[in-house]
Amino acid sequence: MHSLQFTTETSSDGVLERDFTVGTVPGVLWSPASGAGRAPLVLMGHGGGTHKKAPAMAGRARPLVTECGFHVAVLDAPGHGDRPRTAHDEREIALMQRAMTQGEPVGPIVVRYNAHLAERAVPEYRAALDALQGLPEIGSGGPVGWLGLNMGTAIGVPLTASDPRITAAVFGLHWPDALAEHAKRITVPVEFTLQWDDEHIPRASGLALFDAFASKEKTLHANTGRHKELPRFEFDSAVRFFVRHLGRGATAQA
Repeated sequence: MHSLQFTTETSSDGVLERDFTVGTVPGVLWSPASGAGRAPLVLMGHGGGTHKKAPAMAGRARPLVTECGFHVAVLDAPGHGDRPRTAHDEREIALMQRAMTQGEPVGPIVVRYNAHLAERAVPEYRAALDALQGLPEIGSGGPVGWLGLNMGTAIGVPLTASDPRITAAVFGLHWPDALAEHAKRITVPVEFTLQWDDEHIPRASGLALFDAFASKEKTLHANTGRHKELPRFEFDSAVRFFVRHLGRGATAQA
């Protein structure tokens, strides 16, 4: 089992930000600066081509920490952020860029590449969860959520299907090809979002992935707009979803 090592620590506006490594995998943990008692943990997955501290990740973490009292952790996916790219990464990225430049379908390449990354990232997240639950402010046995769209869904679906510690999940914006069989094993509450006019993911594909989840409680949020036009208010809904299913942390209850 890899131990968790904190490398840097900063605090601002009620949020404690700590960079860490588990083995060689870098991550970041956002927590209430008050140092209150145990609280739920939300794991997040970032999108393709970004990293653990991308503005979307930091922006989503802040209300989960300050309004809900949760801890939030993100890892750099393989070949992203502070992790070097392999020759395989470089080839797949070049193929995606060429397809987009030439107006060709990018979906088959993204699905294949994301599935490859998920094979590596899922055990990394499980190891990180082991280590994070060793912290007294998180502890074992507490509720854990997952939030990830795009590549974050490609990693989060097989992770949630394989790890019973995750008790609620927010997914969206991905094809079903490599994920439907995993989704059939997921029974925890799910909130799923898709863009009705997505230029990359056909509407029927998004609906097929939503349909595959075996959860008795699952909610579909469909908004008009293209792939990158997901409304900001969808994250407000995700916050409410996690409060409903994970409870509130000690900071929010104080």
